[in-house]
Order: sequence, then C-alpha cells, then structure tokens
Amino acid sequence: MAEKSFSGVPPLATSLEGIRFVKNIMAPTRDGTKLALDIHVPAGEGPWPVILTYIPYRKDDQKPLTGMQHHWAQHGYVGARVDCRGTGSSEGANDDEYRPVEQRDGYDAVEWIAAQDWCNGKVAMTGGSYGGFTSVQVAALAPPHLVTIIPWNFTDDRYTDDCHFRGGAWRCYYDIGSYGCSMVGMNAMPPYPEYSGRRWADLWEERLEQNNPYLLTWLANQSDGEYWRRGSIRGRSHEIKASALLIGGWRDGYCNAPLRTSQHMTAPSKVLIGPWNHSGPDCETPGPSLAREHLTVRWCDYWLKGVDNGIMDEPDINVYVQSFDVPDPYRTRTSGYWRTESTFPIPGSRAHRLALGSDLAPDNPDIAHDGYEEYEYRPTVGIAGGLWSAGVPFGLPGDQRVDEMYAANYTSPPLSRPLEFIGMGKAVIQVSSTAPVMAFVARLSDVAPDGASAQVTIGVLNGTRRNSLTDPEPMQPGEVYELHVDLDATAWRFERGHRIRLSISSADFPNLWPTPYPGTNRVYRDEEHESYLELPVVPTRSAPAGELPPDELDYEPADAPRKYPEASPQVVPWETMHDMLRDRAGLKLHLVNESRASADMTIKLESTLEVWANNRDPADTTAIGQHFRTITRADGVTNVDTSANVRSTQDAIHVSIELDIRVNGLPHHQRRWVESFARELL
Repeated sequence: MAEKSFSGVPPLATSLEGIRFVKNIMAPTRDGTKLALDIHVPAGEGPWPVILTYIPYRKDDQKPLTGMQHHWAQHGYVGARVDCRGTGSSEGANDDEYRPVEQRDGYDAVEWIAAQDWCNGKVAMTGGSYGGFTSVQVAALAPPHLVTIIPWNFTDDRYTDDCHFRGGAWRCYYDIGSYGCSMVGMNAMPPYPEYSGRRWADLWEERLEQNNPYLLTWLANQSDGEYWRRGSIRGRSHEIKASALLIGGWRDGYCNAPLRTSQHMTAPSKVLIGPWNHSGPDCETPGPSLAREHLTVRWCDYWLKGVDNGIMDEPDINVYVQSFDVPDPYRTRTSGYWRTESTFPIPGSRAHRLALGSDLAPDNPDIAHDGYEEYEYRPTVGIAGGLWSAGVPFGLPGDQRVDEMYAANYTSPPLSRPLEFIGMGKAVIQVSSTAPVMAFVARLSDVAPDGASAQVTIGVLNGTRRNSLTDPEPMQPGEVYELHVDLDATAWRFERGHRIRLSISSADFPNLWPTPYPGTNRVYRDEEHESYLELPVVPTRSAPAGELPPDELDYEPADAPRKYPEASPQVVPWETMHDMLRDRAGLKLHLVNESRASADMTIKLESTLEVWANNRDPADTTAIGQHFRTITRADGVTNVDTSANVRSTQDAIHVSIELDIRVNGLPHHQRRWVESFARELL
C-alpha cells in the first residue's frame, strides 16, 4: 500500500516504533476558515479510527511524538490534536471561550477527518477541562461520524458549574490568578512561521487586533442567561448521540457534571469519578491513580474497533467512596473504596433529612438564641477550605475549625454505624440578613473523634438569587427567606464514632469574591422556620469494624503517577497571610512551568497572584494577577506579559488589564483595557 500523502503534507518525523508524526494539516470549516491539526499515525497500513482532542492551548508548543496522541498511535489509533479557531496555527481570531462558531468548527473538523483516506470513518473526542467541554459541546451537535466521547473534568453548565460564578456569587482568585488573565497572553502569542508560512504576519496581527480579555465579557454577564446557555449542555444532554465515558474527580471544580449528564443521556454512557483534583485520574493529587490512557484505549477498542473486551458488561456507575483522612492539604492519597452501581440515582437511595436544632445540634452557645443562631459576616472565612480546583496542581482543604469559629455550626452525635451517601445533597436553610446582598455558604464536614474537621463538600447561594439565577432581587433587611443551597456532588462514608457537621457562613475566600456590605445574619431552626440538611443516603456496604469495604472493581494504576510539584526554596506556590493591623487576609500564588517543544525552542510560564479581603470593609477587595510567558528560539526571544488589577467598591468592580509584548528585548506591542462594571447584586 502506498504511503498516504496526508493532504500533501509529508511526515515530519518517525519514531522507533514506526509511528509517523504529521505536522500542521489544514482542515477547512464551513465558512472557509482553516483549522490546524497534528496527527500521530500508527505503524502499518490504515485506514484507522481517530481519537481527537480539540483545545486552544497551542499544539505547536508540545513536543512531537509525546503525550496522549502518541500513546493512542501506539495502540492503533490516529491521535489528532486540533487548535481552535484563532489559536496556535489555526486561522481566524479568538475573543472568547466556547463560542458557537467554535462548536460548529468542531463538528466540521470531525466530519472532515472522517472523510480522509487515513481515517476509517470513526472518530472519538476526548480531553480534560477545555477538551472535555468541547467534547460534550460538539457531541450535542451530533456529527454523524462522532462515535464516542471520553470527556474528563468538564461541565454541563457554564454559569452554575464553571470557574466564573457559583450560586450567583462571583469567583475570586481563579480567573485573575490563572485562566482569565492568562488567556490574554496565550491568545497574543505568535504563531510560528515554519507552520503558518507567508500568512505568519497577517495571522499574528489579526490576533493582536481582535484579542479581547475574556474576563470583561464574563463580568458583563453577572447573571445567568443566553450567553451562558449557548456553551452549556445541561437540559439537552439527550441530544448527544455518541456513547460517552464521563470521568470526573470529587476534588475537582467540575464534580457535578458526570452524574448529572449521564442521568439524562439517551445514548449509552458510563460514569467514573475518583478522588482526584483537576490534575486528573493519572495523578496522585490525591490518589489512588488509574491509567487513564489505558482506560481510553479499552473504551475506544470497543466503540471504534468492535473489540468485545467486556467493558460494556461492567457497571455503569463507578465511584470512589471517600472516607475521613487527617485534613492535610498536601496528602497524596484518599482513604476509601471503589463502589459500583447499575444506575444513578443509586437503587435503594433515600433523601435523609437532618434537622438543624435537633438531629444537628448548634455548636456555638455564644451565638445561639431561642430558635436561631446569629453570626457576623466575615468576608475572609474559607481560608482553610482549599482552592477551587482548576489550573493549580494543589488545593485540598485543611482543618475546618479555623473557619468554623466564624460560622453557625450544627453537629450530629457520634454515629452508631457507618453512613454513606452518593450524589448531590442540599442545605435548606431559613435565613435573614441586615444587608441587601449576602451569600450563604454551606460546608459539610466529617468530624473525627479527636475533633479534627475534614471538609466533605460545599455549596453556595447568593441570597439575591434565591428565586432566580437570571433575575436577582435584593434581600430586605430582617425578612426571612428559605434558601435551597445545592452541595457539590460527592461520595462519602462517615464512619462509626464520627460526627456530621453543617457549617453556615457567608464567605468562601479566596474562592469567592466577597459581597460588599457588612451584615448580621441569622439561621432559623424553629417550628415555623425549618432548616435541614438533606443527603442522598445509599445502602451502606458492610466491612469489619475499623476497615473499609473492599474495592468492587479493579483499575490499572498509572505507570508513573504525577504528584504535587516540588517548590524551590525561592518559590512559595501557595501562601496565606494575615494583616494584623488592618484585619485583612491574603493569598499569594506563585507557579512556574517550563517545557521544551523541540531542541531549539522552550516555553516558560511564570504566574503570580496576590489577593486581599478586608474584614472591616468587605467591599475593599483587591487582586493582582501577572503572567509572564517567554518563548526562546534559535531566532530570538519573545516575551508576552499580562497583568490584571481588579479592585471592588460597594457598587462596582474595576478592572485594568495590561498586555506587553517584546521581541528580543524591544517593544513590539502594548495594549490596555480599563473598565468598571456595576455590581448587579453581586
């Protein structure tokens, strides 16, 4: 069989296994814009099925013959990676994430790939985070040749379950210290002339001209609405025709989507959720890890090659049921066991209510009154709650007692037998506030016999969004409202002798930007105002006293699971601070990552963040995020630096963003954006 021409582009490299690496094939979309893709081609003769990853993070910055795509080629799949429109070597411009045109482009890329002579007409999509989002978004358009998807760390709802807003409250550190500010620089980085050819100058100039900070668009859409719906599949997951293996992590910021999506899919699906954070299943952050790429190949062998390997005979719901560990943010393993079920909701599950004031007794006699607890809003509560997980390789919660001092806490007696729940619980609380804008944060914790308090899950609701996420209403001082606060989905086993604790506060700093008004809040728990915790309790698996139930399914562990990064003495990656005189709490992040794309090119990213919240004036919150990119090549050094300065007052959020590009030390391009946004009861 003659060697395939790959649309006129010759193979650029050959590995020892005979795998060919084909660089920068241009795939047309319906409006004529071309997307750039690289492929790793298996040894031997095709055609082959294709596993596709579709993301905006510049494929040309990845070293050839490495990564997921190379692994898939080793197992008989073409591993393809496509740059989204306006990123990397693809044509066009990019001024926001998950645009409708980007989703249509993904459809076109799938269908174009399926028609190539090196593809057998069967395509899978996979990826984590952005690649998980695009997998489900494109699948909801139902491309005829998209057979299956394997998304991990994805969301189905861009307003309620993404990195921008939560329960109608604005997230704090992440978009400034990581993704939002960082993408200003990512989208301004130059394409490489060896791939873009004579269009190199035009492509870069177009991107610089049309670059728009995503953060400004998100702040212009502070309530739910059409903007957020067009990137969300919640409510329309039945439109996905491809089969799906939905993967998540309980300590990831996107823990709700896998169970919720599978529950409403009509195509075949399975769910796998482990104890991981955003780093994914093949990491010990925390473990136990599993070999994600081995699982991907098993799934695709069945769906793309027709291999009857038994994977579809295995249970549909596979979750790691966690149990208490000493709350150490650096721990690399979670105690628990793998539990399997046939369907979700779990057969035999029940809504188990624990009433505040009786089943869960008030813990704070100094704030307790007859039928209610009263606490002062402290905007820096949450400092022990860990970091919302995406973009940082750490962030597990510490001992919650540091924050519980400033919350209304309700705790059960020691349990006489283990209790397990799987899914999304909720706190229904009757509350009032003296402020017109106030968030309410519900933390569920597992309290050990020695008093250590480990966070199980958390939920948030801005009281102004009590009736609607689209049309906020101010809270009237002193009026009692019933709030339904959804807790993030998880799977947990409370052991005998442990206690269940629900803590109610009004902050989750640095994960949430504080609401602007001081306030005194009440949680009511009398006959007229019933407040309770509700958990989806499932039949408990039996185990000898002091032991966990055995695993119900075996997973192949990752060969060399990644661990937390080792920080140099000069770099403190995660630091909390307390300004004693001004009564402020702060967070500092400092991350450094360097990769070698080839023998002649390295890319370095250094990110810093400093954010402060003021207990005396909750409107006074400030954050400065900086991202420094350096591309070092044989033809010179390019620096792409971005800085975002965000500060709030009682009625507005003020944003200043700077972009500075230098080539070989000389100024090349500078741009700034300065804008103020009225706070929409935020």
